[in-house]
Amino acid sequence: MKSILFFLVLILVPFLGSPQTVCTPESRTRLDQALELLPSFDPRTQTINELVVDIGKSFRGTPYVEKTLEIPGPEQLVIDLQGVDCTTYLETVVTLARMTQRGENDFETFEQELEYIRYREGLNQGYPSRLHYFSDWMAVNAKKGILKDITEEIDGIPYENKPTFMSENPQFYSQLSNREYVEQLQNIEASIRIRDYYFIPKDQISVVENQIQSGDLIAITTSISNLDMVHVGFAVEQNGRIHLMHASSANKEVEISEKPLHDYLAGNRSQSGIMVARLIPGIAN
Repeated sequence: MKSILFFLVLILVPFLGSPQTVCTPESRTRLDQALELLPSFDPRTQTINELVVDIGKSFRGTPYVEKTLEIPGPEQLVIDLQGVDCTTYLETVVTLARMTQRGENDFETFEQELEYIRYREGLNQGYPSRLHYFSDWMAVNAKKGILKDITEEIDGIPYENKPTFMSENPQFYSQLSNREYVEQLQNIEASIRIRDYYFIPKDQISVVENQIQSGDLIAITTSISNLDMVHVGFAVEQNGRIHLMHASSANKEVEISEKPLHDYLAGNRSQSGIMVARLIPGIAN
């Protein structure tokens, strides 16, 4: 019996990662395929933005699945490549692009890098430590030196950013049955409110899109007062226009939008504009 248990441990450990990581065998297989692809890219000749576009395109057709991170119990680092939402897709691609620049393609590095960008201090310290609001995600990862918010530089105007949705609606999040977590989120929301943010109104996107590069991070702002963003993805140039590469909730898969970004937003009342961030290149090996 002991030998059987030892054999099972040998099989399961590579799929589970650290004790705080959740990764099913199916997701591990999909991740291994993505990691095996990384050496085919050349960080000496490709910019970080070019790596983002190529890696991002390799996920086209991946099913859209929402709330994959919202699992009951203590906060765990969820790695789920069988289905992604807009944020987990973006985090996965950014993680893989940064690893490619460093010449790394192993599971443990992916695990550490994903944790670093997903959590406030770069470490999973419980549910409130996850960067739940994407405007906060951008600001914190800018401080880490991962990206630069270029929205103001490309003629962005001030964006009134006062998200309170999570603390006002704890019933939608099982972890927020813990009142202490709600209070911590209220403090986080307060810290977001005192930052300066900028956005490009959606009727101005076509005016500034020549300053947006393929591979830039696109965060879609909203007219809903208690939210900051309603969608995220990457800019991709097609036929001289900027399109959105994203995990689409409408079409239920990772895709490049048929319409240019300007037209994509024009048809949605709750989408007010965009923020744009650019990854900061690392040092290639």
